[in-house]
Amino acid sequence: MIYKTTGDVMQGFSRDHTVPYLMGNDDLAMGCAMSEATAPLLMSFGRVTSEPDQLAVMLYLSAGGCAEEKAREHELAGLAAMNALNANEAEDAMIRQKRAYALASERYYKAWKHHNTYYGEPGNGECPGFDGDMDEFIYMAGLLSGLQALNAQIQSTSSIGVPANIGSIVARATSCLENDKWWGAPMALRATVWAMVPGAQPQGENAFERLAIADKQGEEAGVRLPHVFHAIAAINKGDHDMVKDVIREHAQSLEENPADEDWRFVDAMATNMIVAISDRLWVENTGHRTPLGQLGSFWDDKQEEVETMNLDALL
Repeated sequence: MIYKTTGDVMQGFSRDHTVPYLMGNDDLAMGCAMSEATAPLLMSFGRVTSEPDQLAVMLYLSAGGCAEEKAREHELAGLAAMNALNANEAEDAMIRQKRAYALASERYYKAWKHHNTYYGEPGNGECPGFDGDMDEFIYMAGLLSGLQALNAQIQSTSSIGVPANIGSIVARATSCLENDKWWGAPMALRATVWAMVPGAQPQGENAFERLAIADKQGEEAGVRLPHVFHAIAAINKGDHDMVKDVIREHAQSLEENPADEDWRFVDAMATNMIVAISDRLWVENTGHRTPLGQLGSFWDDKQEEVETMNLDALL
């Protein structure tokens, strides 16, 4: 009885206070450490009371992000080694990258399964009844975890068991979310699936036009998550100029629009992913990451001409 009561209190406190507090904080490393450290403790209460499925969505999504961050670091190390013509070091880094992506996919997929257990099978035409904004946000986070699970599985080049049709399911399920309320992210997520899955785009729709509209919504709201989806879709298309434009737009928006105080964590997460994409471009072409304070600029940018004065006439 004591364990059950404790479990119920911990679940309720985490959902109602810990998660909202974390969303208002922009320290991603702290959030990563918290999810990896507390997930076993909080999930163990499922042995003595109801399974904390809703809380598990956030825990495993965040923990998956931790593993994916390590995968990106290994990728950068591999690219830098290739740039330095160090084949053995590059190969080792790529192996570590795939292992980290495999772990990320497993964690994301756990979040997806807990999401489906709590909210029901998504994308079947029926929407759950949401109990407040945080409930709706966790639903969206669960959809994102499904898409991330599939992407990480592909990056790992191994089979984790993630169904290949998750993208289409997620695209349909985003219709349960209010696009304007959630910074344009539901439409951006849906448009990304259209851009990446052959035949998914409805007739008369243009995925990249939708993504551009979502970008503006995210910028105005101070939660720039749509930029990430836009960049991912552009990478999949192989349009490097578009990727650069999205990064420039994100960097400019950071200077012009402050992050929403209630969702600083999500905005910081978006910036972190944009920086990661920028770093990959820089390392591939120069051997080093984006220089500090120069997000939105690139190695091949044309330097502005500076007017000079001829001092010979003054001598």
